[in-house]
Order: sequence, then C-alpha cells, then structure tokens
Amino acid sequence: MVSSILAKYKRFLFMLSIAFGLLMVPLIARQFTQTVNWSVNDFIVMGILLLSTSLFCELVVRNIQKIYFRIILVIAVLLLILLIWVELAVGVIGTPFAGN
Repeated sequence: MVSSILAKYKRFLFMLSIAFGLLMVPLIARQFTQTVNWSVNDFIVMGILLLSTSLFCELVVRNIQKIYFRIILVIAVLLLILLIWVELAVGVIGTPFAGN
C-alpha cells in the first residue's frame, strides 16, 4: 500500500526533497558565517514559496498534455518565483515587502 503511494508521488517527493535541500543551504551557512541572517520568518516564507512552486509544477506536469505548454508554464512559474525571491531579498521592484 505504502509503496504504491510512494510510486505515484515519486516526482513530487523528489521536488520536495530538492526544496528541503535548498532550505538547508542557508540553515547550514548560518552556522559558519554572520552574513547569512535569516530569521524563522524567512525560512517559513521561502518554504511556502518552494512548496507552492513544487505543487504548481506537479499540477502542470499532471494536467497539461502537450509538452510545449508544459515547458512554457514551468519556465513561467520558475521565473515568477525567482522574481519574487529577488524582490524579497533585495527589493528590485520596490514593493512594500522588499528586503531593503
């Protein structure tokens, strides 16, 4: 039973493990340097961004049949998440929730 569930969600679990690994990078870096100054809220926001990205990419791959549209939508989602991440980090656009 469990193995069939794991086989069904193998791709999604792989994306979640990548998201978890990406969250581990600043957590480990905090232990060695003072320049990585992430709070608990930063980890929560980044975790939500990575989880939503993983969920949306999984939905696109499962529901969109044409490979061309899959690629375009996944690239668009990745670019949007990258833009949000950069805005939160340094404030490129200058929104009220910018990092600087």
